Amino acid sequence: MSRSTLPLLDSSLYPQVWQQQTFTSPQALLLSMLFATLSRDITIDASAFTKQLLADDVYQEWINTTVFGRYLHRNFTAFYQQTEDSFNTDMPALFRQELVRHAQYLPLDQVLFFAGDMPKSVRQTKTLTTTVNPATAIINAQTLTVNTSKLIINQITITDKQVLGFAIRHNKRTSERLRNEVLILDFQDLRLVNEQAIEDIKKSNIDDSILLRSYEIR
Repeated sequence: MSRSTLPLLDSSLYPQVWQQQTFTSPQALLLSMLFATLSRDITIDASAFTKQLLADDVYQEWINTTVFGRYLHRNFTAFYQQTEDSFNTDMPALFRQELVRHAQYLPLDQVLFFAGDMPKSVRQTKTLTTTVNPATAIINAQTLTVNTSKLIINQITITDKQVLGFAIRHNKRTSERLRNEVLILDFQDLRLVNEQAIEDIKKSNIDDSILLRSYEIR
């Protein structure tokens, strides 16, 4: 089955202007948002970046080439999490097979974000829910700190032409539109290439329990 490769979204989105500053990469924008939030200069609002995404032709191509929305994504996740339904043991594999059939290759060098520790099941299931919205990653990380002492934000860079996935199409009339999620469905390898405490990047009074982790996926 022939597949197309999605165009590189980052090359269309950046340089990006935020708070009267220009950022040439998603990593730089993420850091600026993070510092501003932790210094209590501003309250991060995912909707501003979502508007930029929805106005971008490449992102419109990303979401318009998929047939899957958040409802289907939730059910797919639920199938993979179920452990007691012995009558539907084949459903996760069948569901996944159908999703993969409609997936496309993600572009080289595309950067994606997700919050919190890497789920232990990722390397087995080859699935991971990410976002292209750095503000969403920060908000998700802050939510997770309720159950952990560390605020962890991860960035994933696509380094191989065979990484499969698709952008999840969200209902524009719900708060889920701010998620701007991308579901990674298949890859060969996922490796941690760097982990830094926030104070290692910018000397400040910010708590060093904040971690930035960089992964490569291929």
